[in-house]
Amino acid sequence: MKIPAALLPLFFSLAAFAQPFPEKPVRMVVPFPPGGGADALARLMAPKLAGTWKQQVFVENKPGASGHIGADFVAQSPADGHTLLMSSTASLTEKNVSQFAPVTLVSASPYVVTANPQVQASNVRELIALARANPGKLTFASSGTGAASHLCAELFKSMAKVDLLHVPYKGTGQAVTDLLAGQVDLLFAPSQAVIQHVRAGKLKAFATTGAGRSETLPDLPSVAESGLPGYEAVGWFGLLAPAATPKAIVGKLSADANRVLADPDLRARMQALGADPGGNTPEEFARFIREDQAKWAKLMREAGIKAE
Repeated sequence: MKIPAALLPLFFSLAAFAQPFPEKPVRMVVPFPPGGGADALARLMAPKLAGTWKQQVFVENKPGASGHIGADFVAQSPADGHTLLMSSTASLTEKNVSQFAPVTLVSASPYVVTANPQVQASNVRELIALARANPGKLTFASSGTGAASHLCAELFKSMAKVDLLHVPYKGTGQAVTDLLAGQVDLLFAPSQAVIQHVRAGKLKAFATTGAGRSETLPDLPSVAESGLPGYEAVGWFGLLAPAATPKAIVGKLSADANRVLADPDLRARMQALGADPGGNTPEEFARFIREDQAKWAKLMREAGIKAE
């Protein structure tokens, strides 16, 4: 893979460092419990990065407060590039985004509108009709208040004018477990967390949440084409470092991560989970984060949502 032109000055400025980077094992913090999308992607990337760096890359789960406990841990870690955050939409807010240096977008993928098989609907139109006929009775799980899975559902509620009951969990893994058990009805989930269950017939999948059909899940219609025109909600995962990390190190992290994300084997593994592989420069990722936050901050204000 060619290194993006914007990364070249940062990449070559690493020559100014006397020590090679990384010079010790790298910790990739996932601010959610095992079993969710961020965890799955981190565990796919870690061995590939370890091979590139000739250093151990270990994944550490630090869940809590919709991802903010793990994010705070990374923000307060030494800014030397050896502690990274596998972030998601929920981990960053307008208050804490300045504590991080964006490295690269790992995946920006639509969520999947999933349901327990007992839910008496087979598509989005039928789901909306069912919800309108039973206001406040259908439940939807999320990985936490203010998390992307929550916000995707709130946007759906607002646009479809339906009343759904929110049941927050401490991570996607727990939410999926209860969805499978029929304890909750619906979940707007990262494809990585549910696609295996959908393919096994254990969950229903109604649609994806992007503007159009997903490249990795082309057989599923989008919500927008299924009865709710204009609906779009994309969840993302990305690597970030503490804010004071030297630009040269951030540049090397980004260049190496982009090489890994271009690896055919990794891309195939990500796509098998329904994740669209990403890859961009730190500057492009920073702009992406700003635009994404502005959209969700507006929804949270209008819906009166306060993240945990």
